[in-house]
Order: sequence, then C-alpha cells, then structure tokens
Amino acid sequence: MSLPETLGIRHVALFVSDLAKAEAFYAGVLGYQVEWRPDPENLYLTMNGRDNLALHAAKRPLGETRLDHFGVALRLAEDVDAWHAHLKAAGAALVAPPKTHRDGARSFYAKDPDGNVLQFIHHPPIAARQEA
Repeated sequence: MSLPETLGIRHVALFVSDLAKAEAFYAGVLGYQVEWRPDPENLYLTMNGRDNLALHAAKRPLGETRLDHFGVALRLAEDVDAWHAHLKAAGAALVAPPKTHRDGARSFYAKDPDGNVLQFIHHPPIAARQEA
C-alpha cells in the first residue's frame, strides 16, 4: 500500500518562558499573525495561513530539549541575506552568518528569546515546489 504524500512539517509547538516576549519576537519581528488565543497561556500564530506555530507558557522552568532547530523556508537565496539584515537590525541573537551550502541551499541561524534556534533557509527543491 502506498502512502499519500505529506505536506511537510507545518506545525511546531514550543514552550516559552515569557509569552509576551515570544509574541513580540514571532509576531513583531518575524511577521507572524495571531491565529487563535484560546487563553492567556497559549497562542497560535500563522504565516499567511501556510503554517501553525503554537506558543505555550511554560509552567515550570524550561529544561533541556532534543530540538536542535527548526527551519523557516525562503523562496530566494537573496531572501536569506535580507532576513539576516532584518534580524540583526532588530537586535535578535544571531548564531551564524549566512552561508551557501554544498547542495546549493543558503541559510543562517538565529535564536528566539528562549534560545530556540531557527534556521532561515532557501532550499532549492523546497522553493521550486512552492512555485508549482
């Protein structure tokens, strides 16, 4: 039996230490829109309805995580540099400068207010699928 193709990872849920700071970063700096605020401890964001980012107020100190990073896909290689400049101007914590990888992808890494690592990436095969 053949499985249907998935749409990829379109939902990430994060525990955050300060929901207001996380909202300021994801909505204010990255441009996500509030999709749903079911209560004061939970917030669901979207980027133009293409994905869903859930932010949950941590009820205890944040501990270790197995999450290394999650990616924000970009259409063009030059978009990577534009986002890097935007985050730098916004005072975001930048982990590594933009670089082009051997497979033709271009990316850089930044951290949110809780230290979660985001990779802003132009990955040619993903970008090509978005154009189809």
